[in-house]
Amino acid sequence: MLNALEVFTTVVVGVMVGVEFSVAFVVNPILNGLPEDSGQLGRAHGGRMLGAVMPVWYITSLALVAAWAVAGWHHRGTGLVVTAGALLIVSVIMSVLLLVPINNRGKTWTPDNRPADWKQQMSRWDRFHYVRVAVIIGAFTLLVASLT
Repeated sequence: MLNALEVFTTVVVGVMVGVEFSVAFVVNPILNGLPEDSGQLGRAHGGRMLGAVMPVWYITSLALVAAWAVAGWHHRGTGLVVTAGALLIVSVIMSVLLLVPINNRGKTWTPDNRPADWKQQMSRWDRFHYVRVAVIIGAFTLLVASLT
């Protein structure tokens, strides 16, 4: 049973990392290169879509890591799992305090109502997101390392 939890958790966290990595290094650069208002409209749509899914994914990942840590408490590698859980907590705190407020504004913007500094706000979101991606990559790496 523990092995199934380890594999399932690693896959869930790994796919989340892949999505967030893709947003940072593929999707947003593509949107930033689109002409006129297309990129801003794409970011607003992405903010609505992923803004609805990602909180559930982050909390589910954290809950799975916590369950893994409890279930495998006396097994080798548990310290790595606990540290991965701590990094996921950091990513959730970062999200709530830094990224979500910007996303909540950005997902409502249209070319008619966006603020003059919308590009600077999106750039700030991107910088925070790069840090969050690094944090969750660290968590994923620790989970994988705990399996060996």
